[in-house]
Amino acid sequence: MADEAFTQMRVYRLVLDPNTNSPVVILQDEATGVLLPIWIGFFEAHAIAMRLEDVEPSRPMTHDLLANLLGMLEALVPRVEVVDLVDNTYFARISITIKDKLHQLDSRPSDAIALAIRTGTPIFVADHVVEQSKIDPSLLQEEGPEDESEEDEWTRILKNFRPGGDKLN
Repeated sequence: MADEAFTQMRVYRLVLDPNTNSPVVILQDEATGVLLPIWIGFFEAHAIAMRLEDVEPSRPMTHDLLANLLGMLEALVPRVEVVDLVDNTYFARISITIKDKLHQLDSRPSDAIALAIRTGTPIFVADHVVEQSKIDPSLLQEEGPEDESEEDEWTRILKNFRPGGDKLN
């Protein structure tokens, strides 16, 4: 996968899947607006949400501990990558540089993203993963009926969406 093309994305928002009540982190390609939903666990969603909302826990959370440890070891995290999607499961990798030597660790995307937002690390997604699961931003209504909230709009989109499978009907 060394020649694999990647797209840089950012965390756009966290929402709940209306079918499973599972948290979904939505990544966005700022250049094109393309959105990528990734289903994650509640603890990871909480860790991501706390950092996005600048909430400081009284004690370090696991991802804070990892970021602090990497800093103490003078390790750099140049990038995290969502590298694959197999059977509706996303796979990620965290790149870590220690004394000019690059190490790559397999990771769940949620952990890689939680670490990335703590370390200011860019998030990249393999282009084939983006193609398999992207949501066209035009599917979001710019202005819907007055009683329809943005959350309702995400509910509609995610209700009919499957990663790597059929897109919205």
